[in-house]
Amino acid sequence: MKTVTMRVDDSVYDMIKLAAEGQKRNISNFIEFATVQYLTSSQFVENDEMTEIMNDKELVQNLINGLNDFKNGVYSIV
Repeated sequence: MKTVTMRVDDSVYDMIKLAAEGQKRNISNFIEFATVQYLTSSQFVENDEMTEIMNDKELVQNLINGLNDFKNGVYSIV
């Protein structure tokens, strides 16, 4: 287990404290819980979902084409 020291604005601390109290957690446990929830829900794709994406050949080709267009500067910001 590691110890992490961080600085947060007073208003952010107040929000964290209120959220932790609402879940009957201490602040450090709430921060760990919230971080894990965020990382596992928004940063990673489940294996089943990734398999479905990779099996969609049209989608994969469109993504590759879009990435190539981006690399070649063929895009517009809307």
